[in-house]
Amino acid sequence: MKLYSYFRSSAAYRVRIALNLKDIPYDIVPVHLLRDGGQQLSDNYTALNPSQLVPTLVDGDRAVAESVAIMEYLEETHPKPALLPKGAAARAHVRAMVQLIACDIHPLNNLRVLKYLKHDLQLDDAARDGWYRHWIALGLASLEAMLVRSALTGRFCCGDEPGMADACLVPQLFNARRMECDVSAFPTVLRIDAACAELDAFRKAAPSSQPDAEG
Repeated sequence: MKLYSYFRSSAAYRVRIALNLKDIPYDIVPVHLLRDGGQQLSDNYTALNPSQLVPTLVDGDRAVAESVAIMEYLEETHPKPALLPKGAAARAHVRAMVQLIACDIHPLNNLRVLKYLKHDLQLDDAARDGWYRHWIALGLASLEAMLVRSALTGRFCCGDEPGMADACLVPQLFNARRMECDVSAFPTVLRIDAACAELDAFRKAAPSSQPDAEG
């Protein structure tokens, strides 16, 4: 498999974690989101992924876009070890956490949104960063509440084995820290993040461990 990835992309980070948890070999194809005006906008990459976003997973002659769809694809094609728990209710709970992060938090803080806020709406850095921190805090507060209230919460987001929700949580928390967000109000989120940090699958997926990593 080939994963078209940018080292700091939280969406690509999710998929790297999922691939590592399933112990699936893959090659990284770097797509720099800032260099050359944004390599994701090139004709070659657009032909592969018309949304001009990373990641894209290439498996043989098949290209799969969108990080959550890629994780679901991996779950169906390589079912063990599972990233989703058994049972419809537990799976719905995990998917709700995944969507909270991937659909409610991340899109509002995506690179192209931040660029639009700065260049098109002409927000200064303080206002742009305030926007970022507002949505991070709101989303992580919801996730913390879900985790605290659920009997399914264990060492990880659902039970005592890492799964799809954890693969989304860790990159989002990485982004929050990079933007100097105060995450001290989310102890359950922080506890799970610390548990994930003990595992090779997460460490190997980290931005600093990628072949295209920059200081």
